[in-house]
Amino acid sequence: MKISLITAFLLFLVSANVFSQKKEIIEVSTNDQSMVFSATANDKVIFMYWGEKINDASSFLNKRFKGQPDTDQDFAPQLYPAYGGRYYLNPALKLTHTDGVLTTELVYTGSKKKVLDANRTETVISLKDKLYPIFVDIHFVTYAKENIISQSVTISHKEKGNIKVENIASSYIPLHAESYYLTHFHGTWAAEMQMEEERLTHGVKVIESKKGVRATQAENPSFLLSVNGPSYEDFGEVYAGSLAWSGNYKLSFELDETGTLNIISGLNPFAATHTLKPQEEFKTPEMILAYSANGKGQISRNYHDWSRKYALAHGDIARPIILNSWEGAYFNFDEATITNMIDDAAKFGVEMFVLDDGWFGNKYPRNGDNAGLGDWQVNKTKLPRGINYLADYAVSKGVKFGIWIEPEMVNPDSELAHKHPEWIVKSGKRDILPMRNQWLLDLSNPKVQDFVYNTFDEVVSMSPNISYIKWDANRHVDNVGSEYLSKDEQTHFWYEYVKGLYNVYERIRAKYPNIEIQLCSSGGGRVEFGALKYHDEFWASDNTNALDRIYIQYGTNLFFPSIATASHVSTSPNHQTGMMIPLKFRFDVAMSGRLGMELQPKDITGDEYEFAKKAIESYKQVRPIIHFGDLYRLISPYDGNSWASHMYVSKDKKQSVFFAYSLKYHGRTTFFETKLNGLDPNKNYKITELNMTSDHSSFSGNGEVFSGDYLMKAGIILNIGNPFDSTVLLISEQ
Repeated sequence: MKISLITAFLLFLVSANVFSQKKEIIEVSTNDQSMVFSATANDKVIFMYWGEKINDASSFLNKRFKGQPDTDQDFAPQLYPAYGGRYYLNPALKLTHTDGVLTTELVYTGSKKKVLDANRTETVISLKDKLYPIFVDIHFVTYAKENIISQSVTISHKEKGNIKVENIASSYIPLHAESYYLTHFHGTWAAEMQMEEERLTHGVKVIESKKGVRATQAENPSFLLSVNGPSYEDFGEVYAGSLAWSGNYKLSFELDETGTLNIISGLNPFAATHTLKPQEEFKTPEMILAYSANGKGQISRNYHDWSRKYALAHGDIARPIILNSWEGAYFNFDEATITNMIDDAAKFGVEMFVLDDGWFGNKYPRNGDNAGLGDWQVNKTKLPRGINYLADYAVSKGVKFGIWIEPEMVNPDSELAHKHPEWIVKSGKRDILPMRNQWLLDLSNPKVQDFVYNTFDEVVSMSPNISYIKWDANRHVDNVGSEYLSKDEQTHFWYEYVKGLYNVYERIRAKYPNIEIQLCSSGGGRVEFGALKYHDEFWASDNTNALDRIYIQYGTNLFFPSIATASHVSTSPNHQTGMMIPLKFRFDVAMSGRLGMELQPKDITGDEYEFAKKAIESYKQVRPIIHFGDLYRLISPYDGNSWASHMYVSKDKKQSVFFAYSLKYHGRTTFFETKLNGLDPNKNYKITELNMTSDHSSFSGNGEVFSGDYLMKAGIILNIGNPFDSTVLLISEQ
C-alpha cells in the first residue's frame, strides 16, 4: 500500500513537472491585428508574430526557427531581450547587479489578462532573472476598435543593494521580411516634421533626441515601417510606433545577419543610468503601436481615432476658431490694442481671443524676451485694469478669452531668478547657458513643481472668464544638473524632469478638467502622445507660412489628428519667410486643421475682409467633418509633382471636405487630376466649391451630383496650375 502511494506521488510530481514545462501561446490582439508569443515556464518568451489578425494561434506551437551555427540554440527572437548569453545586438534591457555582474537572463514566470472595458484589455507577461531577484513585467493594453496596442515595461528587484538600470526600452519588435522602408521625421525650428523615407540596410539606424525639453523639434519619436516595398496609402503591410514621452528618447532599427529587423524604442540611455533601490519600481513610457495590412492611410486613421478618445483632452468637442495676438502685436501693446483686436475678432466671427507673451512683469517688465519671465504678475503699465477686465470685455463681445504662459522657464533678469537660484538647472559651477535669454527651472524638484502648478492656478484665477491657456516652452536642456538631486542621482534628471512635468499636468487637470490648454513649445517641440493627453491641441510650428505648413502638417497628421493641429492664417508677407501668398491659399491651408488667425485683423481690408468673414463661416459649416472625420491623403507634397491633396470624410460617409493645392507653376498643358477616397460607392454626392474668389469655379462640375463610385474610380479634374492656386470642395450626400 505504501509503495503504491509513493509511486502515485512520484507519478504526480513527474506529470506536474511535465505540465509546468508545457509551451503556451499568449495572444495580444485587436479587431484586425495579432501579436503572438510562445512561453514555457523558466524559459525565454519567444516573439512569434505581429501582423494581420490570426483566427487560430495554436499553430504557432509548431513554429520552429533556424538553428544558430555551432550552438544548440536557434535564432528565435525573444519578447524582451536583455544583455547576456548569446544576444549580441542592442538589448532592450541592460543592468548592473549589486555584485557587479553585467548580464541578465529573463525567463517566463506567468501571464495574466484583465478586461478593462468593452474595448480595452490588458495583458501582463511576467519575467524574472534566472539567478537574481529581478522582476520585469511587459504590459500590453489593446484597443480593439482603434487597432492600437500600447506597450510598456516595469522593473523591480529584491537584491540586497541598489542595481543600475543602464538601458530599459518600452518595446522590442522583431520583423523578418525581404526589405524594410523606414519613414521618419527631421527638422528644426520653423521646419518641423519634415518626412523622409529610406530603405534600411544592414547595421543600425538610430533616431534619437538628447535635448530634454522640446525633444520633438528636430526629430520625432514616431515612425512608419513598410515591409517588402515603400509605403503606400491604401495597400501594403505597414507597422508604426509612437513613443508617448516628453523627454529624451531613442529608436533603434538594427538589421542583423539573419535578415531580421530589430526595433527597440524607449528612453534614451544617454547619461541616464537609473539607480534602483530594492522594492522600488521603475516604469517606462508607453510605446503606441499600430499595424495595417492596407497601407499607411489606415495607420493614420487608427491613431487619430485612438488619440481623440484616449490621448487628447476633450477629443469629442470641436475646437474654437482663435485669434492669437502674437504676430499681430508681439510685445508692443496696451489695453486699447487688445480690446481693438477683440472687437475685430468678434466682427470676423472668431470664437476665442488669446493674449500671447508680454502681459506680465513689473520690476522686470516683459517688453521683450530678455526680462520678466517667471514673474507672473500683470504689467500695470500696459494693462492698468488687469486681465480680468480684458477677459470680461472679450466675453461681452461674444468671444472667449485665453492667455499665454511659459512656466518652466525663467529670465536671469527676474525676481524669481534672484530669489531662487537653487531652482535653476545648472551643472555645478559651470556657466548657465541662456537660450532665448532664459534659463530652465528644475522640475525634478517638488518645490519647482509646486511653483509651476501655482503659476497656472494663479493665472487662471485672475478671471473666471479665462477658458484657454497657451503653454509654451522655448528652450532645450544644456549643461544638465540639479541642486535638488543628490550627487549620485544626477543621471536621474532626464527621467525625473518629465515625471515632474506630468505630475504638474495631473494636478492641473484634476482641478481644471474643462479648461482648454495648447501644447506650444516653440511650435513642434512637444508633438508626442505623452504630453498631448493633457492638452486640447498643439502648435505644430511657429512658421505660419502656408506653403511650409502644407509639408509640416502632412508629416504631423500622419500620427496626430487635425482637431489638435492649430493652423493659423497669418499676414503677407509672412513674418518668418517673407513669402507673399494670397489670402485664399492661406485660408485653404489653415482650414485643414484647427483654424485660427495670427495677425493684426485691421490689416485685412476691402474684398479680403469679406472673403475672410465668409471663409470663417464656411469653416464652421465643415468643422465637424475636419475635426471628427477620417483623413484620406490623395497626393503627397513630397511626391515631386508640386501638388498636394487630401480629404476628410464623416464617419457616416454623408459628407466630405476636399482640399487641393498647387505649390508651383505647372505650365499651360498640365492639369490636376485625382481619385477621391473614403466615400460610399452607393451614395450620390453634390459637390460645392467653398472659398471662391470669383464666379469661375476651379471644378467644372461645381454644383452637380456624382456617384461615390464615379468619384473614387474616375475622379475629378481641377483647374489649379498656378502657384498658390487652391480648391476646397464640400461633398454632400443627396
